[in-house]
Amino acid sequence: MPITLPPHGHNPSTGAQGTTPGSFANAPDVGGPLAYSSPDTPGMPAASEQTAWDFLPAGWTRSGETGFAVAPEGFVPVTQLEHARLGTVTPEMTRVAEREAHLTPEQVRDEVAAGRMVIPANRVHLTHRLDPMAIGRASKTKVNANMGASPISSGTDAEVEKLRWAEKWEADTVMDLSTGGDLDATREAIIQASTVPIGTVPIYSMILGRRIEDLDERAILDGIEHQAKQGVDYMTVHAGVLQEHLPFVAKRLIGIVSRGGSLLAKWMLHHGKQNPMNTLWEDICQVMRRYDVTFSIGDGLRPGGLADASDAAQLGELEALGELTERAWRQGVQVMVEGPGHVPFDQIEFNMKLQRRLCHGAPFYVLGPLVTDVFPGYDHITSAIGATSAAYHGASMLCYVTPKEHLGLPKKDDVKQGCVAYKIAAHAADVALGIPGTRDRDDELTKARAALNWEKHFELSFDPDLARAYHDEDLDVDTDFCAMCGHDWCSVRISKEIGEFISGKDASYAWDKPKVTAALSAEQRAILEQRGVLAPEEIHRLASKTRSQVGAEPGEKAACHSDVADADAARILQEAPVSGD
Repeated sequence: MPITLPPHGHNPSTGAQGTTPGSFANAPDVGGPLAYSSPDTPGMPAASEQTAWDFLPAGWTRSGETGFAVAPEGFVPVTQLEHARLGTVTPEMTRVAEREAHLTPEQVRDEVAAGRMVIPANRVHLTHRLDPMAIGRASKTKVNANMGASPISSGTDAEVEKLRWAEKWEADTVMDLSTGGDLDATREAIIQASTVPIGTVPIYSMILGRRIEDLDERAILDGIEHQAKQGVDYMTVHAGVLQEHLPFVAKRLIGIVSRGGSLLAKWMLHHGKQNPMNTLWEDICQVMRRYDVTFSIGDGLRPGGLADASDAAQLGELEALGELTERAWRQGVQVMVEGPGHVPFDQIEFNMKLQRRLCHGAPFYVLGPLVTDVFPGYDHITSAIGATSAAYHGASMLCYVTPKEHLGLPKKDDVKQGCVAYKIAAHAADVALGIPGTRDRDDELTKARAALNWEKHFELSFDPDLARAYHDEDLDVDTDFCAMCGHDWCSVRISKEIGEFISGKDASYAWDKPKVTAALSAEQRAILEQRGVLAPEEIHRLASKTRSQVGAEPGEKAACHSDVADADAARILQEAPVSGD
């Protein structure tokens, strides 16, 4: 009997390739409160009916004719939000639309004006190498990579190298969380070298050389302005941790795990006063506005373990973050909001959709969340599982977690592992949401795989060196099967031979004949050496063989199967002696 499928959203394949009916997400609503969104599970908070348009600065009005705002006479717009409200498409918005092919510059402008999208682009950083990008639910899901020197590890050169490495592995933004070394020099070097937006947590620098109890208003404003002048694109300010929230923390298993949150809690308890970041909010906004620095309003009470998730402290702070969002919008400043943390898988959708309501659709930037606490060393995996769910249910940017999370400062390979895990999570969510074109590369790789075209297969993969090295570890011949199944059991090869199927028959991906693969590159050799599976002699053989490819005669079958008597081409090719370059 026919099976009834759920309603379909947009097909993420440009040409609707394949046989899948398309995304089961909601139909696209770009320009509305949902953009690309998941269907609500019963009981979830509804989207807010308000946007940044409901929080215009004093003296501003909205034109009934154009739909855009009218500012007081003599006003000069500075921020992307102010330009968007006035109906202007900035060069940065145009660049965002070039990078987000499913959006027009006008749609980008309108999403920024509504507060549902931010373009973190400090005016100073734009004079260097910054390539403007957007964070919002109408755009593709973004990934942030954290880095930074500590008092016991790393330094400026190492951090710039980590930045380049993060950019190589397609981090969309980078946060410098340095707490040691020459913080100013490190930050300056990173900003000048970076093509992606740079974020910071200014309180780390504010307390250098002083106790947190001695932090005062002047130090806060001067510290934020100094980093804004350097070109920082977005800043985490923990202004939502309030005095009234602190009693809720008392029975937590792990208390406050945010560095900024814990520092400010200590300041409030010492002075018996409200969080100075909150009382100074409008003054901070004016500093941020002058340079068009985007707020990343910090979640200082995020849960640090599953046992503390979705508690009164976390949700009370989230309400405060919504109020801070409204106050920042009234000052013309762009806003995104930070979120948890450690959250059981079943609570992720609620957390995402509660933020969507309380913060009126401002982009949500989440750390993971980790869905279990018992896998130290593998938390890039535990958190990527939560991150996929978070992005599907509404998060706009995912802060990566590396294998070193909870254990130490990430090194170069940890940065790669974190970036790759989170690119997987972000991409999986974008496909599920039906964002146009997001499945195109998957479909092309599927066609290459069906045709057993290994070179194209690797070329389309996110990490070609890794894919090629793993393949050659078992069978360094490109042939019409792989070492996982062998010839007789290769379902892809068998499907390709069935006349009624189109599988594997795309002429542009046609497989030719068995051939020896090229010598391993240095990167591929390092991958196999680290795996520790092959003997050094075997790795040397794979790395030193000639790059000229040796083929079998057309029509010959390849390798290691029962129905070939005298055409064992792949085996012969693989075992033949090789000459150096």
